Amino acid sequence: MPSTIRRSDKRAQDIYVKTHDSAVEQYGEGERAHRTAFASLKNEYRKSGDRWVPKGHRGASDPQAAGNRFTHRKTAGGYDVGEGATVAELREEARELEIPGRSKMNKAELKRAIMQKAGRRA
Repeated sequence: MPSTIRRSDKRAQDIYVKTHDSAVEQYGEGERAHRTAFASLKNEYRKSGDRWVPKGHRGASDPQAAGNRFTHRKTAGGYDVGEGATVAELREEARELEIPGRSKMNKAELKRAIMQKAGRRA
């Protein structure tokens, strides 16, 4: 099990393990089984730094997951700072990174602060 999932809650671990085991039965051990397990996990969770956290809703979280394979998401150490990231999501990620002054920052400032802080952690 990947370390980011080991650091996540029990439900995230269960989703990954059950899906991975089922995919191994169908496809055999390997990259395809891991990709299938991650795809299943992404329906309910999003990666936040070094772990997976609940999204609060089920389903695709971005156009890339919904089927548009040509969409590129810019990330900073696992934090989504791309064009699709909302101010609320950026503030939540800034809170997790303990960035001071985040409540007064605009979207561009939040992105810059997250990239700087996440870059130092990586």
